[in-house]
Amino acid sequence: MALLRYRFLYMEDTVFGKIIRRELPAEIVYEDEETLAFLDIEPVSPGHTLVIPKKAVRNIFDVDDETLAAVMRTVRKISPAVRDSVGAKGVHVNSNHEPEAGQVVFHLHMHIIPRMERNAFEVWPKTTYASEEAKDIAARIRKELS
Repeated sequence: MALLRYRFLYMEDTVFGKIIRRELPAEIVYEDEETLAFLDIEPVSPGHTLVIPKKAVRNIFDVDDETLAAVMRTVRKISPAVRDSVGAKGVHVNSNHEPEAGQVVFHLHMHIIPRMERNAFEVWPKTTYASEEAKDIAARIRKELS
């Protein structure tokens, strides 16, 4: 129980928890009962916005369905405004979960990154599966789900 309490307090004490409590400044663009959206202070492109739940959850592995749904509703609601406000042609919606995937702030957050051109930045390296590797991985995923 102490570990759970420590973990919860730690997540609340992230930079995002401090923004929620207005202990740190942020350019907030949207807020409702469950979520907050604000500009990233190190944007990939102008208008790069973060959407977070007000509830302290570490990432996709810890979030409950209702909180995740609230975050995604906000992402859907504000994505057109983010895109149109900077004259972008589209947006890249991304979220990193755990350090190995690039998560730096351990409070669930979704990035909405305006894209002017397809080649503005590369996120996905071009790789392929070795022979039978895709079938093997797919089978392991299906087994985990059953």
